[in-house]
Amino acid sequence: MDLFDIHSARDAWSEQLDGGTWHLHGFVVDEAEELLEKVTIVSETSPFRHLVTPGGKRMSVAMTNCGRFGWVSDRSGYRYQVMDPVTGHEWPAMPPIFGKVAKKAAEAAGYSNFAPDVGLINEYRPGTRLTLHQDRDEKDTESPIVSISLGVPAVFQWGGLRRGGPTRRVSLRHGDVVVWGGPDRFRYHGILPLKEDIHPLTGDCRINITFRCTGLSAAN
Repeated sequence: MDLFDIHSARDAWSEQLDGGTWHLHGFVVDEAEELLEKVTIVSETSPFRHLVTPGGKRMSVAMTNCGRFGWVSDRSGYRYQVMDPVTGHEWPAMPPIFGKVAKKAAEAAGYSNFAPDVGLINEYRPGTRLTLHQDRDEKDTESPIVSISLGVPAVFQWGGLRRGGPTRRVSLRHGDVVVWGGPDRFRYHGILPLKEDIHPLTGDCRINITFRCTGLSAAN
């Protein structure tokens, strides 16, 4: 597949990090402003919040969700659920452009028929980090993860299939997308503490939208 033919942004290019992982540089630059507008609309309905881990630690990253399900964490554990525990209502519907760019990015990385039912939105401020972890709360492990970066640049840690192994540092800039799946679906990954910086669209903030297929039904 010639990934260069798929990009819409003039300066977009692609880099294969591993067998099932692609870093799509500048892939959503053209759609970034609209994506951020939709993030604002989602957060007005389901505000950003700092979740608590099962061990009782407050996460430094502020989060919200859109789509059929939302990812939540508290002392009961990590899970997906239909209702937003803060508002008591269903999560906001996923904006059509979210599904459109997620599907396009997945296809660019060689994953067809990607239809996410969760858009997990993370808000990073200076000093905010996300420790190394695996995405293991989904029943659907065949679909990839699609992660969009908007705003202030960040350093993505890309590890192996075991905790404590070596990691690589990958610079993520505004409009970049990372897609991983297949043999890399359960690789450890995270974000190093965000450095102080300013982006014209987000100020000192980085927004990350991660799209996932839960494999769950409404009954779950």
